[in-house]
Amino acid sequence: MASLKELKDRIGSVKSTQKITKAKQMVAAAKLRKAQEAAEAARPYAERLESVMTSLASKVSINSDTPKLLAGTGKTQRHLMVVATSDRGLCGAFNTNIVKEAREKADALIAEGKDVTFYLIGKKAKPVVKRFYADAIDHHYDTSDIKNPHYDDAKAISEELVARLEDDKFDVAWLFYSKFKSALVQEPQTQQIIPVPVPEEAEAGSKAAVEYEPDEEEILSELLPRNLSIQIFRALLENAASEQGASMTAMDNATRNAGELIDKLTIEYNRSRQAAITTELVEIISGAEAL
Repeated sequence: MASLKELKDRIGSVKSTQKITKAKQMVAAAKLRKAQEAAEAARPYAERLESVMTSLASKVSINSDTPKLLAGTGKTQRHLMVVATSDRGLCGAFNTNIVKEAREKADALIAEGKDVTFYLIGKKAKPVVKRFYADAIDHHYDTSDIKNPHYDDAKAISEELVARLEDDKFDVAWLFYSKFKSALVQEPQTQQIIPVPVPEEAEAGSKAAVEYEPDEEEILSELLPRNLSIQIFRALLENAASEQGASMTAMDNATRNAGELIDKLTIEYNRSRQAAITTELVEIISGAEAL
């Protein structure tokens, strides 16, 4: 049985931890609303632009002049996994679920004989990916200095991906992030971002002839890179909201667990103290009777 001093020290330690988790919960709750509003505001534009690009991919006649962002390289052997996570912990299973989603996709592709590499955004995915796919990390984009997601960050990432595509380093790129549903629910997402995916029902049909004004090259050169940047920006915003929601929930659970542990330790401390007092009284009474 632990001594009274050990129990008292442990109670003090748990109370200090509880103060930290409570403060972290309040900070996450304060940041959540702003992050949630930003994520929800970005969804309509990102979803509509993705829909337009998907429709375009199903109707345009692919030829040698069609941009790779739309047509791809003509192969599907090399896959790049763009995994977006946070740089901080204390947010429950938020990062774990994203990496798990990416690993399941990577393992399925490897089982099909495909080559898989990783482009990591944020720190938390790196240890896990390095452990399971030691030589497969192509690049790590450092976001430790980014307080809030900005479109310029997404644009920089998309430009790096385009440069790698032009250098023929991969054929297909997948984006992994967590979609914010509520403070309690964040859903890992898998999205093909390069080339623009073509609906299965459209693949079976014939390609329609489409006329553009201004010309096709001008439209595609503007919309395709923007679509890639917007999809990445949306993922960063969804991740920011999901991280704060997961952090708030995790810290709330931790605070309540700390409270329960403090109650348990306090009861144990009081029992031990009462037992020590009883033992001292018995010794005093026994000594007095001996005299």
